[in-house]
Amino acid sequence: MGINKELSQLEFIQRESGMVRLPYEQEMEFYSAVASGDIKRVKELYTPLTVEGYGVLSKDPVRNLKYHIVIAVALIARFCIDRGMPTETAYTISDIFINHVDNCDDTKELEEIHRQTFVEYAQRMKLINAGSAYSKNILRCLDIIHENIHSGIKVSEIAEKLDISPQYLSKLFKKEVGMTISDFIMDKRIQAAKNMLIFSDHSPLDICNYLNFSSHSHFIAAFKKHTGMTPRQYRERYARDEANKNKKFFIT
Repeated sequence: MGINKELSQLEFIQRESGMVRLPYEQEMEFYSAVASGDIKRVKELYTPLTVEGYGVLSKDPVRNLKYHIVIAVALIARFCIDRGMPTETAYTISDIFINHVDNCDDTKELEEIHRQTFVEYAQRMKLINAGSAYSKNILRCLDIIHENIHSGIKVSEIAEKLDISPQYLSKLFKKEVGMTISDFIMDKRIQAAKNMLIFSDHSPLDICNYLNFSSHSHFIAAFKKHTGMTPRQYRERYARDEANKNKKFFIT
């Protein structure tokens, strides 16, 4: 039969039933408003998933909502990347909300996750469009750092990938980001360590090795400098709090 016959049949059924989808231009205007950080326009254009205009992707109402939300999150992440949001940030936010969707089976909560997704992206894009956007070299630099956060990478290696001098990259990074590349990398490594201490069972030594610190003592010293606690103390304090939390649907 192939997809052509199935396509023809479905299009016929939709025409006969009077099904009308949201206009493409309206959909693109909405995504553009989110990527522009125009929160007022986003709220004006926002359409709940329960209204007419969305295709049926599953006969199960909850699963149908989930499919549409995942598609919407994937699309808006790419719109925001194209407008200047760091790739890793856009995809990580996407992962967070899709995981919320996956763990939810209540239609009202799913609708709220759908709405909150766009608000979150729009708020972040508002800050970017207000003047905190980075140049292409720095955006790519940030991507390279995120891609190599667990293996370690030197400024000279990043500069080589960007085909610019290390001196120029260091100066540009400090100007746009407000800190040195080395400090930024260490900050991200500590953040990764904090997440692993809270959300995994890996020992501090395993985390030290995974994040490519030169020694366990170096890891402990760097972690304590940034947090005021040793890795073990941090886990004891925060892992228990996280374990007591029920489902959280929004980024705070």
